[in-house]
Amino acid sequence: PELREKHQQQAKALKLRLKGLGLPIIDHGSHIVPVMVGNPVHTKLLSDMLLEDHGIYVQPINFPTVPRGTERLRFTPSPVHGPKEMDALVRGMDKLWSHCALNRAEAAG
Repeated sequence: PELREKHQQQAKALKLRLKGLGLPIIDHGSHIVPVMVGNPVHTKLLSDMLLEDHGIYVQPINFPTVPRGTERLRFTPSPVHGPKEMDALVRGMDKLWSHCALNRAEAAG
């Protein structure tokens, strides 16, 4: 139970931090943190750049797994991801989201 609780806390913390950047988070209450990109090219680019530039692996989710136009990155933070890793991920996403000129205003909803 303690590990499961920590897992949920990590997911909640990441969701709050990414939402704070204005990124479009899909929150279904699970430990998975989907970030809606909405474009298959940008989804793959963000995934590749996070790995190449920041050493962070994230699963890109594209059609046919999700409908076209709802492509996303799927993060699964775990109890072993500490503040250092979370900070690096948030900084990387902020930088790359701007680099790809993706809309942050849509995240407000």
